Amino acid sequence: MTTDASTATPGREQSAERRNALHGWRTMAFASPSFALTAMLLPVLMYLPDYYARDLGVDLAVVAFVLTTVRIADIAFDPVLGLMMDRSHPRTGRYRTWFLCGIPLAAIAIYMLYNAPVGVSGAYLFLWLAAANVGQSVSYLAHISWAASAARSYDHRSNIFGWLMVFSVLGMFLIMALPPVLSLTLGWERPHAVQSMGWLMIASLPLTALLAIAAVGEPPRRPTLVRPSRQELLALLRRGLVVRLIAADIVWGIGPSVAAALLFAFFDSLKLIERDLAGLALLAYFVGGMLGAPIWVRIAKRTGKHRALLWSGLTYAVVQSAILLVPAGNVPLALAGMAIAGLPSNAGPILIRSMMADVADEVRLATGVDRLSLLLSLLSSIGKIGPAVMTGLALYALSLADFDIALGARNSTESLWLLGFLYAIVPAATGLLTAWVIRGYRLDATTHADICRQLDERDRTAEREAETPEPAQKKTSLASI
Repeated sequence: MTTDASTATPGREQSAERRNALHGWRTMAFASPSFALTAMLLPVLMYLPDYYARDLGVDLAVVAFVLTTVRIADIAFDPVLGLMMDRSHPRTGRYRTWFLCGIPLAAIAIYMLYNAPVGVSGAYLFLWLAAANVGQSVSYLAHISWAASAARSYDHRSNIFGWLMVFSVLGMFLIMALPPVLSLTLGWERPHAVQSMGWLMIASLPLTALLAIAAVGEPPRRPTLVRPSRQELLALLRRGLVVRLIAADIVWGIGPSVAAALLFAFFDSLKLIERDLAGLALLAYFVGGMLGAPIWVRIAKRTGKHRALLWSGLTYAVVQSAILLVPAGNVPLALAGMAIAGLPSNAGPILIRSMMADVADEVRLATGVDRLSLLLSLLSSIGKIGPAVMTGLALYALSLADFDIALGARNSTESLWLLGFLYAIVPAATGLLTAWVIRGYRLDATTHADICRQLDERDRTAEREAETPEPAQKKTSLASI
């Protein structure tokens, strides 16, 4: 047993940090909850609307209204959640407690969503979809905050966020592949195949959560020198690095979101590839993203995160626009092109979140306030706005051009040209814009190492001042349990 973080000696604190270090198998076990946490809401957008409307009898307009309402509420909820996490001091560990609280709520909500009775109401869908979003947001934000707190070094953060993304993409791949595989191999009817996605998530949520808890303890909480104020929060949003990373995250998220919304229409109408095979192209894209994640982590270690992000944006612009060159009807080339296009797709989420964790260290040095969870929640919430708005605008632009998805290649030349432009060129432009936004970024590995050195010195000074000679007054820390 050791003392509380606020009164721990440097040697004991370093010992606890070594026991809680993210290395080897511990990294993979700790990252495994991303398998379900990131992927659990993907079927909500791609399968549940049709499932509730066609198989359960819910009006499609009601489904659309519920999805939109929950999405808007989720954007507002994330920053509030981040602020609550930063202010909380549970005895069982700040991030671990929040992480565990969200898991059962998410699992129960997923069960109710995927096992709803025929004739279910819109209120039922709203209640359990909102619960699923709350549970996912709580555990996801706690998980990435925990990762950033446990991996304090510049390169180590890139590594752990890379593993988080690998498990995220693996989860999305398996969840998306499950219904067609079960339908083709076992002859399962579509409703049962869709329900299988829910059971996969229900099983994996508690299992991976236990793996993470067993693999890594929570790092000692760092001393907070001042209490946060409204003025301090406003100043946070005016910091140049914070604004730049939020802008980069918004821009980066637009490209893949717009392309995903138009993927089936693009391959069906422009490339004359039927929808089932287009689904394979989507899976190839996920595979490319999973293979590309460790590549960009290595590039970040060699060149710095901001340079790796710049080069990934330029690479994404080239490979995404090159999809237009795939000949119509050439399925093998389309699959290869989508796998290549997926290689840089996850660089943004990995690097930007790791960079924001570095900025949180700079903020704590300058203000004395730990704002890690709030900063990551701002990325999570504000980053959803751009993709949602631009995806809606892209679909609206196609409707103005009289594009009819049922007509496929028989649409007008103008509407087909617009479809290709929106699918390939607009996302490519977001890659270029991301590179432009991040140019000149100043928080590199050397600067961050100096920030960590100053933080460690200040923390040790604060701990020595807080020490008391009466052992009975010392609190027990869970960092060593």
